[in-house]
Amino acid sequence: MRVGVAGAGLIVPTFLDAAALVEEMEIYGLFARKPQVRADICGKYGIPVEYETYKSMLADPRIDAVYIALPNTLHFAFAKEALEAGKHVILEKPFTVTLGEARELAEFAREKGLWIFEAITNQYNPNFARMKELLPGVGDVKIVQMNYSQYSSRYDAFKQGVIAPVFDPEKAGGALLDLNVYNIHLAAGLFGRPVSVHYYPNMERGVDTSGILVLEYPDFQCVLIGAKDCGAPCGFSIQGDKGCLVSHSLANELTEFSFQKNKCEPQQYRLADSPERLYYELAAFAKYYKSRDKEAFDRRLEHSLLVMEILERAREKEAGNKEAGK
Repeated sequence: MRVGVAGAGLIVPTFLDAAALVEEMEIYGLFARKPQVRADICGKYGIPVEYETYKSMLADPRIDAVYIALPNTLHFAFAKEALEAGKHVILEKPFTVTLGEARELAEFAREKGLWIFEAITNQYNPNFARMKELLPGVGDVKIVQMNYSQYSSRYDAFKQGVIAPVFDPEKAGGALLDLNVYNIHLAAGLFGRPVSVHYYPNMERGVDTSGILVLEYPDFQCVLIGAKDCGAPCGFSIQGDKGCLVSHSLANELTEFSFQKNKCEPQQYRLADSPERLYYELAAFAKYYKSRDKEAFDRRLEHSLLVMEILERAREKEAGNKEAGK
């Protein structure tokens, strides 16, 4: 499988390092608007082809799939154009900005017989798979808490009025789409669709710099915290009447967790042995692609649509708070 990369952001080197470990994946070309940036990345990673335009990459019959690592507001248009060109798509999180966009891409990909796949780390991590297996052992779930709070290197400038895309409401910035989305993927992957969604954001300059998302399930509450304006120890806990699952790692890395039955010693797990956190998602894509596993692609796509549904409901609450001046 030959992959073309669209973008040159901070995630791209991480992607390229992980892709180098996936035997079935060859990074064949890269599109970035700045010539020197293209040349530097292609030179460093041995990428054979530089594309001056996105259209020229899509027109190349040697490209099988496109990895899109562009600002959030460009995800839909670039993914749609790739699908129109007959390319499979690996799309960085968040999948799109709106649920409507996500549904349109999903429907179009299915019509074209193409795969569209959200690159989300924790869903393919071996630790996550083991957590799902152990989850019934906690008994009836009572309380779930997840926290991904990381003081942004761009927040000080933001307070002075210098707005980077990650804090720009016009570019779908904010803590919900940047950090809390990882918590949402974890919760949706473990518990499915919530009964209700409530978002309580801290708004500055029209964007949520931090916020608390509450997902209500029939028998328990799930509290998800995402923050770019403050920092704290990150991790999660899933508490049941028979035990708990606890992790002190970032939700996008999921390097470890413990399982503890009531009145027993905790069992520690560190099953993700790859040094590249994106490896597992790319290995999964390559596996599904090689076997033409339509069922697996559809299952993953439905998960992404569920996450987009939760995000949409949360952002409706955010918009209501903004309108009310909160």
